[in-house]
Amino acid sequence: FSMGLFAKFKAGLQKTQAKLVHEIKRIVTRSPKLTAESLEEIEQALIAADLGMAMTQQIVAAVKLAYESQGTAGLDYLAIARAEIEKSLSSNKADLLKAPSGPTVVSIVGVNGTGKTTTSAKLAHYIQSQKKTVLLAACDTFRAAAIEQLKLWGTRLKVEVIASAYGSDAASVAHDAVTAAQARQVDYLFIDTAGRLHTKHNLMQELHKLHRVIGKQLPGAPHEVLLVLDGSTGMNALNQAREFNKAVPLTGLIVTKLDGTSKGGMVVAIQKELGLPIKFIGLGEQPDDLQPFDAKQFAQALFEE
Repeated sequence: FSMGLFAKFKAGLQKTQAKLVHEIKRIVTRSPKLTAESLEEIEQALIAADLGMAMTQQIVAAVKLAYESQGTAGLDYLAIARAEIEKSLSSNKADLLKAPSGPTVVSIVGVNGTGKTTTSAKLAHYIQSQKKTVLLAACDTFRAAAIEQLKLWGTRLKVEVIASAYGSDAASVAHDAVTAAQARQVDYLFIDTAGRLHTKHNLMQELHKLHRVIGKQLPGAPHEVLLVLDGSTGMNALNQAREFNKAVPLTGLIVTKLDGTSKGGMVVAIQKELGLPIKFIGLGEQPDDLQPFDAKQFAQALFEE
């Protein structure tokens, strides 16, 4: 990865990083000796960044261990935290799957307002930048605005958008899109689905139907089902991911809006709890602000001094 990408990670995670690093330094400066009290404060700081209980305990345990074996001399808490997070995320497989032949179909799911439509378009842009071909499908047929928005993105990126009238059957639009993707022999088809809460049974049924229709037409499809989460909602996003994963078999996650929040640690918490790979993270408004997730650079940007 280029330095440019690391700069993006750093800028995007600036709010989380500033708060975390500031807090940990403050605690350590005030109490260079590691006491039960300062350990508890470090724990609080990590939890406040939404790193989650499991990850926080892992970091605290590593800090304690390092302290017991070498005292405070040259003990770098930030480096320890960074190493633990990197280790925890090292199994993350960020690459998009590729179907052995024919188009790879990716279904983009999530609740309303997480930025699914924009994310679908940015994914198309990413695929184009990899010199591959792509098609978009406007299957959020509940919202006329979503169809228009995707068409606008299509025009801007010069990507064909398969769409139908507002209120039409999402599964039949998906069917048409797969047919078009096969006919045009594109590498990827991204399907923008309607926002839905995991608790709405009928909407979940509709999503199952959409996936069933695609699978009938192209065995193995959808090859990826990616859940889009709004990073600024912190632990609330973790609950969404947990519930969604029960309702629909997910293959990965995309976390958007990380640039405006100090809760960037939730990326780690979600990956650790669900064991689902984080495929992309969104660090801004521009098409290329959606970046493939890189664990090492993420951990570094989080605890960079």
